[in-house]
Amino acid sequence: MRAFVAVLPGDGIGPEVTTEAVRCLERVAAIFGHDFVLEQAPVGAAAMDRAGDPLPPATLDLARRADAVLFGAIGDPRYSDPSLKVRPEQSILGLRRELGLFANLRPAVTHPAAYHASPLRPDLLGGVDILVVRELTGGIYFGDKTRTEDSASDLCSYSAAEIERVVRLAAGLARGRRGRLTSVDKANVLETSRLWRSIVNRVVPQEFPGVAVEHMYIDAATMHVLRRPAEFDVVVTENMFGDILTDEVAMLPGSLGLCPSASIGSGRGGLYEPIHGSAPDIAGRGIANPYGAILSAAMLLRHSLGLETEALSVERAVSGALAAGVLTSDLARQGAAPATCREAGTAVVDRIA
Repeated sequence: MRAFVAVLPGDGIGPEVTTEAVRCLERVAAIFGHDFVLEQAPVGAAAMDRAGDPLPPATLDLARRADAVLFGAIGDPRYSDPSLKVRPEQSILGLRRELGLFANLRPAVTHPAAYHASPLRPDLLGGVDILVVRELTGGIYFGDKTRTEDSASDLCSYSAAEIERVVRLAAGLARGRRGRLTSVDKANVLETSRLWRSIVNRVVPQEFPGVAVEHMYIDAATMHVLRRPAEFDVVVTENMFGDILTDEVAMLPGSLGLCPSASIGSGRGGLYEPIHGSAPDIAGRGIANPYGAILSAAMLLRHSLGLETEALSVERAVSGALAAGVLTSDLARQGAAPATCREAGTAVVDRIA
């Protein structure tokens, strides 16, 4: 298979962890006989330093032409003032908009080697494999906004079409996993949630008859995902609820460095990135955790290139590296020598088969 991947390392530790993810993609290509063309371009603060634009036209053009985008991280303390008109974070929003990406996929899978790093008791962590599907382009974040001296408002609005497409995507993913879909809303209060629930009740039974649906209010979901995380399979929810819930779920594996993500749309392409930030305090020190970036590359193989066997090979290689005790500083037990970013990447590359 021949595929073109745009590689946008970004800022901080982005280039370090992306380098290891690229090494894994190159290893997959060599073992499975694929031809991956990987081309880099600047984005975020790195692009602002060069061209004054966090998403230069040439970078956007590269992303549009690619079969998928592998993204590192964005953010720089020099541009942290929220009053600035141009900020690095605008690049990721621009990419999502221009590429038509409406769903954010956040998996959370626990590994016994990292149980000690999770805030939950080990007896709650066995068998946790959650996939949260967050609607990405609608809701209160994108609704009309007003502000006066003594009042403000944010409109939460959803169309049936916006809800239908993300529910169909989530139900399709559930059908390929354990066949359970939890829809999270606040239908006892919000009209948008009542519309959301009615669409779930219509679409899933008609189009995905083998998928079992459970409805849950967002406040209850935030509690149950900590009390019984192993019982969840695929979770689908709207933008703001998903923003909150995905950060909570990301704590289960023990470190943000273990968590990948994907932003996808109705087409083949997508954007894949670890959920951690640019971590400028450790950038350039070679101690960043590359596992989230590598697992994001595995999601790229699965969702954009349709290479399920290859994706599994990368995921199993990460699990094998963790089981062998190759733990970076965010995961290493007190007193143990942590692995470097390069060592963790090599441990995965060597196990891809």
